[in-house]
Amino acid sequence: MENQEGTQQPHLVLAHELFLLTHHDVQDIEKVRLKEEVLTAIKSDDMVPLYETLVAESLLEKDQGLLDSMRAKNEDELKNLDENLFEEGGDWERKNRLKVYEGLFCLSARNFKKAADLFLDSISTFTTYELFPYDTFIFYTVLTSIISLDRVSLKQKVVDAPEILTVIGKIPHLSEFLNSLYDCQYKSFFSAFAGLTEQIKLDRYLHPHFRYYMREVRTVVYSQFLESYKSVTIEAMAKAFGVTVEFIDLELSRFIAAGKLHCKIDKVAGVLETNRPDAKNALYQATIKQGDFLLNRIQKLSRLGVINPCMPELPPLIMNTSEKLPQLGLLSYKPSVIYT
Repeated sequence: MENQEGTQQPHLVLAHELFLLTHHDVQDIEKVRLKEEVLTAIKSDDMVPLYETLVAESLLEKDQGLLDSMRAKNEDELKNLDENLFEEGGDWERKNRLKVYEGLFCLSARNFKKAADLFLDSISTFTTYELFPYDTFIFYTVLTSIISLDRVSLKQKVVDAPEILTVIGKIPHLSEFLNSLYDCQYKSFFSAFAGLTEQIKLDRYLHPHFRYYMREVRTVVYSQFLESYKSVTIEAMAKAFGVTVEFIDLELSRFIAAGKLHCKIDKVAGVLETNRPDAKNALYQATIKQGDFLLNRIQKLSRLGVINPCMPELPPLIMNTSEKLPQLGLLSYKPSVIYT
């Protein structure tokens, strides 16, 4: 991802180089170059604590003369520091820049939903090139949006966004990753997904969340596929994703057990049957359950004498609730059994 305009903050470049220097997937010859660049950055800003840390971790060799020289420069600089700091008033540009900083923090803290919202709000006003270049910003925006937005919002805010369309083609696999998901081209999606994994693993903000993100993306794509079916054969789903029946069977078993997917597997028939929860039905049942629990608690308290005996007698707990509560569509209520 090349920088398009502006200059990334040198210390953030250094931080990324340090991340790569300790990454086991980076080749040794590349680490030699990284060590030279890190040492150059340390010398330019006299970074004594960082130098001592890297020496202690055997990432750099100790040069006592260099260390003494940097310490002397730091002492001189401390003597010349101006203690009169002042805070400049905030303005529109700073508020927009703050959104990107907050979004990056949320990304690092695995709050992808809030990160996506903040990044999307900053697309047309992005100026924080000291953090990362614009194409890296788009990379983060697309990745967080895919697992955070519904299809309608994803289409409006990401797939058709002019700012994203001008950049997304420059980032390997990202355009195919986004558009194949929205167009339900699942085989292409998995192919692009595999191509993006290396970029995600080598990104210092995303690397700690690599496994989590991989699971969340698969949850999104599997849920989208199953949304169109009441039942579908495992073989048909495996064919759609370009994988084996054994792979998709194992994948779905894990996600179903974790409560990520609302379906069940009929191994005998080789069929997946969806059982998506009905929001209205779920609310109705939750209300009944909470009401029964409350009445049961009141009855117990009345037996213990906690409730004023002069209060009117409570009605029986088990009643023909279908006559007392409104019916919702085809729903019917079966009286609950109260355990006391």
